Amino acid sequence: MATKKATSMDVAKLAGVSQSSVSRAFGHGANVSAEKHKRIMEAAAKLGYSPNAIARGLITRKTNMIGIVMRNIKNPFYPEVLEKFYQALFEKGYHILFINAENEKINEDEVVKLIEYNVDGVIITDATPTLNAIERFMSNGIAVVLFNRYVDTKQCSAVYCNNYQAGYDIGQLILNKGFTNIAFVSGPMDTSTTRDRLIGLKDSLQTTSVSFREESGHYTYEGGYVAALQLTESNRPDVIVCGNDIMAFGVIDGVKKRGLRIPEDIAIIGFDDVSMASWPSYALTTWKQPIDDMVNETVALICEEIDSEETQTVHMAIDGQLIIRETFR
Repeated sequence: MATKKATSMDVAKLAGVSQSSVSRAFGHGANVSAEKHKRIMEAAAKLGYSPNAIARGLITRKTNMIGIVMRNIKNPFYPEVLEKFYQALFEKGYHILFINAENEKINEDEVVKLIEYNVDGVIITDATPTLNAIERFMSNGIAVVLFNRYVDTKQCSAVYCNNYQAGYDIGQLILNKGFTNIAFVSGPMDTSTTRDRLIGLKDSLQTTSVSFREESGHYTYEGGYVAALQLTESNRPDVIVCGNDIMAFGVIDGVKKRGLRIPEDIAIIGFDDVSMASWPSYALTTWKQPIDDMVNETVALICEEIDSEETQTVHMAIDGQLIIRETFR
């Protein structure tokens, strides 16, 4: 037979305090004297008591849970991001409710699940919230911050890499190397991430006489591989810029399948700087996203919006940097 679990009432009796004092002591020690807090913690340890997070949430109207919405977990960039979010939020006293989004747009079931679990906030990464979804979160008192993208609304904050400047700087690098036949392998065009990288690159090249082509790679390895085969059928480009690293890996393998040399025949540039980019088999030149800074700023914003009744919407673009490896010389 299972041993009966100790309750807050048992702890209160043993410590000689009220049950409300026990609740306050486990709510970060608010309004409880140091001496009383010590007695409560000693009693709890003796009884093997741990507070019920759900019950505490009903009392405090805070669950200390943050929803993380992530779609493309096959892209190694996002598992790395998830690990950093877990650590940063854990240090702030929050737990994660992970939602693996089915589609590019957040669907009704995913919105309902986050609302039903009464999360304090939602961080949305590579899925796109509809305006209706944002409004429903906010009407339920749930703070929303977008990560690595933004939407054209003043309703929620966003933290992302300065993708326009990254695209522009990559274009200048290409021109300085004398390349004139340039291709871009993109992700979905309905995201700010893809649009800003492409617009920055085009703006950088527009005053020069260069050939420029685009192929969609859908932000997948397979898409990058197929795009490389299509781009090398005729009028082979000098350099292929990829909207993310996972597509760049596919492009590298597709170019090699054609029997072409990298970077002698075709130079390749990625975006993200995932851990695989430094592997000797790829040694990918890529634009490094400042993940640590982006995660820390996102966590700071979501915590501020949870704790404050009135907050100002912030769109924060953080600069990255180019990492030169073997695919571009």
